[in-house]
Amino acid sequence: MSIEKYAFLPILSLMSFKENLKAELTYSGMLVKELAVKTGLKKHTIDNYLSSRGRMPAADAAVRIADALGVSVEYLIKGKDTNENKTPAHFSPEIRQMARIAENLNSDYRKIIVYFVETLKKHEDSKLKN
Repeated sequence: MSIEKYAFLPILSLMSFKENLKAELTYSGMLVKELAVKTGLKKHTIDNYLSSRGRMPAADAAVRIADALGVSVEYLIKGKDTNENKTPAHFSPEIRQMARIAENLNSDYRKIIVYFVETLKKHEDSKLKN
C-alpha cells in the first residue's frame, strides 16, 4: 500500500483549522488586525493561517489565538471540543449565537425554545433507535 494516497490527510486538518478560525473571527466580529494585537502575532502570520495554503500555527500561537477568541485550541483544530465540562465559550458559534438571541427574549419565549429543542432532540433520538 502506497503512502501517497494518504497525502491529503494533513491538508484536512489544515482546512479544518482555517475554516474554524474564519468562523470564529466572523462570529466574534473581530478583524484580523485586532486578533493580531490581542495575540501579539503579526497580521501577516494570521493571514497565512487563513490563506488557501492554510498553514497550521505552532502550539503557542494556537493557544494565544484560542484565548483571544474565547475558544479551546481543540475546537480550533478539530471543530469540536470533547471537554465534558464545556463552558459557553467552548460551544460552536451557532450554539453561542442561539444563546445570545435567546438571552434577549422574555422567559416565556425562552421556555418555548427549550421545549422546542427538547422535542427536536427526542425526535432525533427516536430516529436513531429505528
